[in-house]
Amino acid sequence: MSGSGTGIETKDAAGSVDEVTRRLTAAAEGAGLTVFAVIDHAGEAKAHGLQLRDTKVVIFGSPDAGTPVMQAVPLAALDLPLKVLVWRDHEQTKMSYLAPAAFAARYGLTDELAARLAGIDALTDRVAGA
Repeated sequence: MSGSGTGIETKDAAGSVDEVTRRLTAAAEGAGLTVFAVIDHAGEAKAHGLQLRDTKVVIFGSPDAGTPVMQAVPLAALDLPLKVLVWRDHEQTKMSYLAPAAFAARYGLTDELAARLAGIDALTDRVAGA
């Protein structure tokens, strides 16, 4: 399911936000990617006396894949490394990210450069179905 006209892809995932986040980081690392950070938005909100649904962002990538994209289009660094939002929507955990086609269109990437980012679809499919 895609966000309406936003270029955001959203998939349902089995398990809690913590479980899905663990599976996603393990899958990224297993694919040879670097997990740069996991941002716990809900945890930070709670630490400041605020409430937010369970929400985390996993930031990961590969210099081998991303560097040529940024060499060709420096502004692409605004959306790299790749990010997946793992969040709770009522009783369902979801994963959302900028679809590779939307990323490519945003920055006018060639097919060769766009292909460097397409692995996010298969990675999130594996995590969603686990």
